[in-house]
Amino acid sequence: MQHEGTAGNASWYVVHTRPKQEFRALEQLRNQGYECCLPTIQLEKAQRGKLASCTEPLFARYLFIRLDDRTSHWSPIRSTRGVSKMVAFGNRFATVRDDVVDALQKAPLAMQPMFVPGERVAITYGPLAGLEGIFQMKDGEARAMVLIEWMSQPQKLVLAIGTLQKAA
Repeated sequence: MQHEGTAGNASWYVVHTRPKQEFRALEQLRNQGYECCLPTIQLEKAQRGKLASCTEPLFARYLFIRLDDRTSHWSPIRSTRGVSKMVAFGNRFATVRDDVVDALQKAPLAMQPMFVPGERVAITYGPLAGLEGIFQMKDGEARAMVLIEWMSQPQKLVLAIGTLQKAA
């Protein structure tokens, strides 16, 4: 198993996880003594009609693992819960430079709002479903102010945040 501080040619490798199991794979690999990195980001999402803050992987279905090509035991990785496979190109495993992983570990990733003012949104539910408008601002945790064109006039509406999505 890889332990921090092991001598040799240690490099960061890319692990492909099963869908939505990045955190499980991370925990299981760390429990086996591997040094891992799972960059995350804070996002706003609509949950049960309200905005909620959640932490998600920056790269869906991927995490990084530090392995030494001489002393690390690679065989348990593939059978670890949450892991799909090690990423490889041909017969060579994908590596990531140390400085890139260091930057990802240190970078403060700010909260990403669900919508930003001026963004086009589509109304997905209710009597106005199918209309598009311009997101103006949040109006509390569960509502948003949207500017729509109605009878040749701009109208500001306050709608449930869960009834909106980014327009295509």
